[in-house]
Amino acid sequence: MEIKNNKRTIRGWSMFDWANSAYNLVITSTIFPAYYVAITEGLDDKVYFFGRRFTNTALSNYALSVAYLIMVIVLPILSSVADYRGNKKVFMKMFTYMGGAACAGLFFFELDTLELGIICFAVAAMGYIGGVMFNNSYLPEIATPDQQDRVSAQGFAYGYVGSVILQIICFVFVLKPELFGITDASFPARLSFLLVGIWWIGFAQVSFKVLPAGSPNYNRINKQVIHGGFQELQKVWHQLGEMKLLKRFLLAFFFYAMGVQTIMLVAAAFGEKILNLGTSKLITTILIIQLVAILGALIMSRFARKYGNIPVLIFVVIIWIVICICSYFITTEYQFYGLAAIVGLVMGGIQSISRSTYSKLIPENTPDTASFFSFYDVTEKMAIVIGLFSFGYIEEFTGSMRNSALTLAGFFIVGLVVLVSIMFMKPQPAIELKSA
Repeated sequence: MEIKNNKRTIRGWSMFDWANSAYNLVITSTIFPAYYVAITEGLDDKVYFFGRRFTNTALSNYALSVAYLIMVIVLPILSSVADYRGNKKVFMKMFTYMGGAACAGLFFFELDTLELGIICFAVAAMGYIGGVMFNNSYLPEIATPDQQDRVSAQGFAYGYVGSVILQIICFVFVLKPELFGITDASFPARLSFLLVGIWWIGFAQVSFKVLPAGSPNYNRINKQVIHGGFQELQKVWHQLGEMKLLKRFLLAFFFYAMGVQTIMLVAAAFGEKILNLGTSKLITTILIIQLVAILGALIMSRFARKYGNIPVLIFVVIIWIVICICSYFITTEYQFYGLAAIVGLVMGGIQSISRSTYSKLIPENTPDTASFFSFYDVTEKMAIVIGLFSFGYIEEFTGSMRNSALTLAGFFIVGLVVLVSIMFMKPQPAIELKSA
């Protein structure tokens, strides 16, 4: 069966976003940050992790930073194995079950089990990161270049819709626990974490059923997979020397991803800690962001077809710079709502267009797409490590998350400069940044 542009295959691929985006919304964006800040704020925002004292939100940022750093090291090895054996779906399953189980483990997270909660939080992030990388590597296999913007946007749209559905379910438990006879104030949040694990693993089965296992490539690398994994990254790096456009794009992506991903991971904690929004207002705000993001991803896909990927990315990065500057000055919840709506509009668009731009710049019929997307993900994850660590460190050093948010504007500005420079490059003949 031809899998490129096959509707059933594309729907199955998109369902993986539907499955794992529940983690992204509930764990990283809404209920977990609000719950974590709430149970630790009575300690003067200080917590002890295995005997060492941290600012509460800085600790969670450091934990995520370590999780991403571990994946930067592990993913090249696993993508090498996947290319060699043609079994990347096996790794998708492994990371899905690991992440889902860690989310379920957060059901037991309370103040006296803080170490367990932080570890599960980090492991869940690792499961999400690994699953996304292998899922992304399917994009050039299931869609032709002229369809990749649309398919990438469809994946993000599925993710937003699926995550919002589960978020609403969790929202009912959190806001109306009395309807279910719940008297333990911590139970609704912990139940939400358990539901994320079940949702993630359950709906991922749809993707596992329809996606191909992968194509073995036995002759390309030797069986010393640890060496081979980084050898693959080195090979991709050397190939990039002949793909000046792709290399320049990755440099821009590295810098603006520091800002985008960090903002997405810390936004909820910012709203809770700086503006004291409370769980209900925070969840409502994030839901609005997700709904607007669906529209944003689809709009940016159409703009990319009309104007080209790089011009659209330049426009979106400028908006992100304005967002960072405004976040330093906001003082009311309504200002936060307005800023959140703008974040939603550009959040899905920049992720979707970045993924499809990279996919379109990879030469067609490249057999080692997992290695190319491993390089892409390593680039993104290193950006997140630097972004999260910088955000947490600046907060601890200056005592304010506002200063951390303002610093992120600098990352976006560097990314913007590099993107603009791409407009003055002579495109390689075989590469087209605009969809046909």
